[in-house]
Amino acid sequence: MGYQPETGSAERLRDRRFAAFRRSERLLSGDRPKSIRDRLTQLSALHEPSTDGLAAYDLDQRPDFYGDGIVRTLELRVAGLLGKPDAVFFPTGTMAQQAALRIWAERGGNRTVAMHPLAHPEVHERRAYARLSGLEAVWPTTAPRLPTAAELRSLGEHFGSLMIELPLREAGFLLPAWSDLVELAGAARERGAAIHLDGARLWESARHFDRTLPEITALVDSVYVSFYKTLGGISGAALAGAGDFIREARSWRHRYGGQLYQQWPAALAALAGLDRELPHLDEYVAHARTVAAALAEVPGARVFPEPPHTHQFQLWLPHPARKLDEAGLRLAEERGLALFWGWLEPGEPGLCGYSVTEVTVAAEALSWKPEEITEAMAAFLALL
Repeated sequence: MGYQPETGSAERLRDRRFAAFRRSERLLSGDRPKSIRDRLTQLSALHEPSTDGLAAYDLDQRPDFYGDGIVRTLELRVAGLLGKPDAVFFPTGTMAQQAALRIWAERGGNRTVAMHPLAHPEVHERRAYARLSGLEAVWPTTAPRLPTAAELRSLGEHFGSLMIELPLREAGFLLPAWSDLVELAGAARERGAAIHLDGARLWESARHFDRTLPEITALVDSVYVSFYKTLGGISGAALAGAGDFIREARSWRHRYGGQLYQQWPAALAALAGLDRELPHLDEYVAHARTVAAALAEVPGARVFPEPPHTHQFQLWLPHPARKLDEAGLRLAEERGLALFWGWLEPGEPGLCGYSVTEVTVAAEALSWKPEEITEAMAAFLALL
């Protein structure tokens, strides 16, 4: 779902959707939007133990100073979860990716990166790897899935690193089979390439592979994870890897302007997400199959992938995006039912006339039963 410049009308639509979804009675996709006051209240409440017994956070500790304190606590926590020796906090995943790819290019003496044309650096980072670091990309495949080991072995280009995005969001949050992932990593090793994992949504991928996070990351040399996408944080990311790699990444974070004076709000929210959201992700992934199956029964609907590989998937409907957006807003405003966020018309071959939205099954969706989804969808389509 590539970068879309925002217009005045788009901003008004976003404000209207924020208000309607925030006060809705039920929400099917994603998290309930929070105001600035909501966020501050949420953070300040962390000084008390949670209702499910999680310990309180020490809000009287000294704020971080250029990455120490609570930020360092977060880094060590992430390194342990991912089974890597160390990790470093970055204000954005884009910056973390640039640092990682640049380090591997300079270490290996090869500035060519093998990645998918739908990968985040190609679609959402304005090709910063090329503009800022002088790197080049080669595509082992253009098919809407991760490359196979055979495609990587037959690639007629010499590349110094392979970037794998798990899941591949733009293709529908797709994940490969575990055996295929292992073979792909092995093919990269055969060609002497370092492997970097774009794991922005790695947290929710472990169930698909039936492997632990350290077992997955053992296949790669470095991995980036996000704190705001799945864990509900404010912002920020972490890059994990070997100790010498992380020391070098800290230097590049400074050079790129990412060594901020204080980042405690983002770090505190990230720690809370690890404690409060991470343990529930398997439940979200399991319920996503229930939600997807109900949506697939809607006349004209297409769900992809079916069943979903994570707690996110695409829903396609044969109606204009503008009408779907308006119907969704009316349903939220008039009946308190917030189903989907925004719709796009990508014009995919074989899906002309269809619009697509991304569905994220999280805590708010767990109470929805299939018959309730069917009823809500009927009310939604009646407003077109």
